Parts: sequence; structure tokens; C-alpha cells
Amino acid sequence: MIISTSKDDVYKLVKENGIEFIRLQFTDIFGIIKSTSIMVDELDKAFAGELFFDGSSIDGFARIEESDQVIVPDPSTFKIMPWRPKEEGVARMICDVYAPDGKPFEGCPRYILKKAVREAEEMSYKLNIGPEGEFFLFYTDEKGYPTFDIHDNAGYFDLAPVDMGEDARRNIILTLKKMGFKIEASHHEVAPGQHEIDFKYDEALATADNWMTFRDVVKNVAKQFNLYATFMPKPFTGKNGNAMHCNQSLFSGDTDVFYDSDKADGLSDIALNYIGGLLKHARGMAPITNPIVNSYKRLKPGYEAPIHIAWSTSNRSTLIRIPAARGNSTRVELRNPDPTANPYLVFAVMLRAGLDGIKNEISPPAPQNGNMYTMHNEEIPLFPRDLQEAIVEMKKDPLIRETLGDHIYERYLDVKQKEWNEYAETVHNWEINRYLRKF
Repeated sequence: MIISTSKDDVYKLVKENGIEFIRLQFTDIFGIIKSTSIMVDELDKAFAGELFFDGSSIDGFARIEESDQVIVPDPSTFKIMPWRPKEEGVARMICDVYAPDGKPFEGCPRYILKKAVREAEEMSYKLNIGPEGEFFLFYTDEKGYPTFDIHDNAGYFDLAPVDMGEDARRNIILTLKKMGFKIEASHHEVAPGQHEIDFKYDEALATADNWMTFRDVVKNVAKQFNLYATFMPKPFTGKNGNAMHCNQSLFSGDTDVFYDSDKADGLSDIALNYIGGLLKHARGMAPITNPIVNSYKRLKPGYEAPIHIAWSTSNRSTLIRIPAARGNSTRVELRNPDPTANPYLVFAVMLRAGLDGIKNEISPPAPQNGNMYTMHNEEIPLFPRDLQEAIVEMKKDPLIRETLGDHIYERYLDVKQKEWNEYAETVHNWEINRYLRKF
């Protein structure tokens, strides 16, 4: 498929493929896709920045007195939606949000990531990210709503016919490939009904765009099989949850600066400082990387999810793992993020945390290559245990506010505090079952 890099390419592809409708998409601060559809004859207005919307109606976006916002599509993100009709077809472009005066809107997550990327570029660095996408597939009822009925009882790397979601996963992959994705791996994950699809890494902004498209495709294709795809981190007690492991590499030109052949472990000083920055800011980043109440129920011992703020070159029980590959494949894997997070904000805070480590030569502690779940070391800090603790930690870390800007920072924390308060004040079935007949 042709990769569009200009407005002229878009007009050409629209004509050649019989496209009649264009979906203009952007992402709110909580990682939810917003979309409006236009006919192709409105493309000129879209590119000229003449399409307005009410920002005050988008959760956390803008106040009523600053509600007029403008969406401007990025032509390089033009993709045809393969699951839509071929006649009078549908394509989409991802948009940046601007204020009416033409300035970038401070509440646009894509703009926040662009700023972080520019800082890296000023240091002659480019961040590549390869996320691992995990999700569950549930049966749906006659109205198409998800039931709490999983579609299989398969396990890690199991194959059909045990894996009842194999056809759905195959079609997801084929659809992604039609949209220009390069799929690197696909398999059934550890928990029943759980799947993973990994697509090839790219520069940070392109990967964030791809992640939003990935989630959209997974949900739409699953629906065609009468299944519901969820990225909820921990739908089942006692089972593994969904993660969005973020594999990161920092390049200068064509060279992976995380690699140093003269070091015994192949990790450069830049890599170690980058790790030091991630560890320093891990707790402050928590409400961004793990944004909902349910996120913290995944981060428990025994489920390949980290609870200690440590790093390792050999095991999956630490917050950061260094995969074995070296040379231009040397990378740092941050294992705590989950797929409910806003990728633009996650990548922005990760990058700025790593750059802070490089700028200030932050050395990480010694690697912990043993099983962290069975170790007891009070000197190793723990990741926040719940959303409330994470909120407190975010308020302590000035880098997070500096990265997000006041607009997103204040609105994000306000909504997350309300979310926690509502959860904390709700009486849950566990409490009824445990206490009602006991007291």
C-alpha cells in the first residue's frame, strides 16, 4: 500500500480507491479516540484548518469559555479502513488539535508527544518504540454487549482448535497488514481468552498513532466474529492481565546509542542513564502509564507483572528488562504500562524521564537478576499499589507537570482523583460476601 506523505497523495488515493467518506480522528487526554466524518469534497476545508468542534464537550479537553477548537488532519496518517465497504469507501486521518488562532492546543496529547520528540531531536536522538499489544476476547449477547464468558480455555502459545479466537486474530492481522502494519509476532497469551499481537517498532509519534489504530482494528474485527475485545488490564482474579510492554531504543543517525561493544553487558552509559531516569520517575509516571483503578490489580506478584522499581538483564519480574539482543537491536523494555493508557502521554513521559537521566547522568542501582517476587529487600522501592498512591506520587514529580503542561496535568489529575473517590466510596460485592453475615 502506498504510504501517503502529502496532501496531493491523499487526493490521489481518494480518487483511485473510490473513497467517499473520511473519518477525522484525534485522541482525548484519557486515550479515547474521537472522530468526525466528512465527505471528500470537504478535504480542502479540513487541510485549511476550517473544521471546528466544541472542545468543552470532550472529557477533560477545554472549558466552556475556550470551547472552539480546530482539527487539522495529518496527511501522512491517511489509511483506508479495510473493514468498511469497498464501494463508497471510508478512509481515516489522524488530526492535530489547534486553537482558533492557529496555535497548537495545549490539551492535545499528540502535541505533547511532539514537544518531547523535538527535545530529543535537539540532543540528536530519535526514540523508537515497539509496544506489545495484549487483549481479551469475550462472547457477546444478542445485543452485541460483552458477556463475562471467555471464548476459550487455551494457554500460552496454544494453537487452534483449542484457541477459539484464532480466526479472529488472523483477520485482525490481515486487516492491520492492509493498513501498512508489519506484524512481528502473534500468539495466544497465558490467560484463557487472552491474545497478543506485536507490530514492528517505529519512531515514537508514528507508533503512538499506530497503537490507536491497532486498538480500533482489534475491536472492529472482533465484533465481526461476535466477540468483544477488551484491553482492560485485569478482568479476571487470579489470571494474568493485559500489558503494553514498551520496548524503547534511542538512535543517533543510524546508530543505536544504547549499545556499547566495549562493555561486558553491551549497554552504553547512555543506556544506563536512560534506565536511571525511567526508574527515578517511574512512580510519578504511574497515573499515566497505569491510568485506571483496575490497572493496579494487574501489578501483583506471580503474574509476570512488576511490583518493584528495579531493572534486570535476565528476568521478567522487574519494572525494566533488557532483552538479550545487542547491536542496533539493543533496547530497554518498560513492563508496567498497560493498554488502557494514552500512548502519546506515555511515550512523552517515558522519553522525558529517559532524557532527564541522560542529561543529569543518573546511574541506576545494580541490576536485580533474581526473582523479585521471592526477594525481600526494603531498599528497593515499590511501584504504587493503587491509583490513589499513584496520584500522590505524580504530584511530587515536577517533570510530569512540565511534560504534560498545566492544561492536561490539572484536568487529568482532577478526573483521576474523582475516579478513585468514586471507587473508594462504592460498596463492592467482595465486601458484602465477606462481612454481611459476619458482623
